[in-house]
Amino acid sequence: MRQTVAVQTWAIVVAGGGGSRFGGAKQFARLGGASILDHAVGVARGSCDGVVVVLPASHDWTPPPGVTVATGGATRSASVRAGLACLPDDVDVVVVHDAARPLASRALFARVVAAVRSGADAAVPGIAETDTVKRVRDHHVIETIAREHLVAVQTPQAFRRAALEAAHAGGGVDTDDAALVEAAGGTVVVVDGEPRNLKVTHAADLEIVQALIEGARA
Repeated sequence: MRQTVAVQTWAIVVAGGGGSRFGGAKQFARLGGASILDHAVGVARGSCDGVVVVLPASHDWTPPPGVTVATGGATRSASVRAGLACLPDDVDVVVVHDAARPLASRALFARVVAAVRSGADAAVPGIAETDTVKRVRDHHVIETIAREHLVAVQTPQAFRRAALEAAHAGGGVDTDDAALVEAAGGTVVVVDGEPRNLKVTHAADLEIVQALIEGARA
């Protein structure tokens, strides 16, 4: 009788950045009694079998029980590779999530994982672009881009582990992991993102995210 091997889904929470636009390491900024990173790790722990958090070399964040910590690299892509190196052998789906998105829901994690388990190499959440988008050079408009087929992409992003590792094998750098999988010829699908899944980039973004948290509690 053939034995069934259990497979797992793990998350890599990328929190290794210095937060130059924020004015400091934003992942440790306080938000509703916890850090931004605590919020992101909490939803990842509730959605996946295990979590690796990739942090700067110097930090004083204490991980919750069962969370693995890795040291990040000079780029986001290098930090993801550091997280990949920490995964157990029986992980077959990897979810990469930015620590700067503290409001992602478990339902969103479930959607991207389900899309990968249905056959995609990668799945990303997307929000349809509603603003007019223009390409600009030296403060001059070069062209107006048709927005009908544009989406703003978020994290968490889910990947078939083999596809993600193959995409990273060449040491490439990009703004997200899906771009590396695309470049390697992988299949990337888009699922519905969440408007409230905002990315904290500037200090003022904290006020918006805090208001969303308080509104949900009310």
